[in-house]
Amino acid sequence: MAFQRPYRGVFPVAPTIFHDDGTLDLDGQRRCIDFMIDAGSEGLCILANFSEQFVLTDEERETVMQAVLAHVAGRVPVIVTTTHFASHICAERSRRAQALGAAMVMIMPPYHGATFRVAEPAIEAFFRRVSDAITIPIMIQDAPVAGTPLSPAFLAKMAREIDNVAYFKIEVAQAAAKLRTLLELGGDAIEGPWDGEEAITLMADLDAGATGAMTGGGYPDGIRAIMDPYRAGDRAAAKRAYERWLPLINHENRQCGLSAAKILMQAGGVIRSAAVRHPLSLPHPAAQAELIELARERDAVVLRWGR
Repeated sequence: MAFQRPYRGVFPVAPTIFHDDGTLDLDGQRRCIDFMIDAGSEGLCILANFSEQFVLTDEERETVMQAVLAHVAGRVPVIVTTTHFASHICAERSRRAQALGAAMVMIMPPYHGATFRVAEPAIEAFFRRVSDAITIPIMIQDAPVAGTPLSPAFLAKMAREIDNVAYFKIEVAQAAAKLRTLLELGGDAIEGPWDGEEAITLMADLDAGATGAMTGGGYPDGIRAIMDPYRAGDRAAAKRAYERWLPLINHENRQCGLSAAKILMQAGGVIRSAAVRHPLSLPHPAAQAELIELARERDAVVLRWGR
C-alpha cells in the first residue's frame, strides 16, 4: 500500500517477542503489533536496536519481518531496520524489505566494534549503493552506538545528493541543536527530521523542527498525547502532557531500557513473556514494579488492552 508522504508522527519501535526459553513467539509478536496500532502508533519500526536486532540470526530477522509485514497488512507504514557493515548486504536487506512491503528502511552508518569505522567518502558511497537498490526512503540513524560522527553538513549533503536519503533519526546528545542546523543546511531535502532520544528531549526536539518521534513501543498513547496537540498548534497542552508522561519516559530509558515495552506488555496481558535474550537480562524487580506503577498512574493503554 502506498502511504502519503512525508511520514510524520509517532512511529515506535516494536520489540521482538520471545518465549521464556528464548525462541521466537510469533503469536505474541502479532499481539504486540495489534496493541501498538490500537494504542495510537501512526507507524512502526521493526528490527531496531530496541528490538534486540543484534541477538537475532539472519533467518530469524527474515521470519520476524515477514510475520510483521504480513500481519500489519497495510494498516500503518512500517520501517524496517536493515543496518549492516557490508554495503551489498545492507542493499540486499533493504531490497528485500521493500519487496515485502516496508515503507522505509532505517540504517546506521557502517561500523563494527569499538574501532572499525569508515570515512565520509565511504559512508556516502555506502548510502548511494543502498539507495540505488530501492525506491523507498532511507532514514539515517544517527546513533551513539555507531560511534560515527555525522555532521549536520554531511547529512544535509547526502540528503541533497542521494535520491532516497530523506529522513534522519537524531539520537545524539543535544539533538535539538543538530536538528535545527540540519534543517537550516538541508532545507526541503530534509523530508523527515525525527526525534530519536526516546522522547526524553521530545519537547525541545519538536521546538527545533522534529516532525516524527521514534520511541519505545510500550505507550504510543502517551507519546500521541504530546505530539497531537503540538501538531495542532497547542504547545501549552503538549508541554503539560510532556510533563505528565516524562517520569515514565525517564524511568523506561534510565532504569529499564529495551526491556521496558515487553515488561509493560506482559503486565497488561498483551504478551505472555517479557523475556530478553541472554546475555541480556531483565532489570531488577523493583525497577520493573516502578515502571508498571508509573504507567498505571497515567492510565497507559498497555495495562488494560489485553485484559
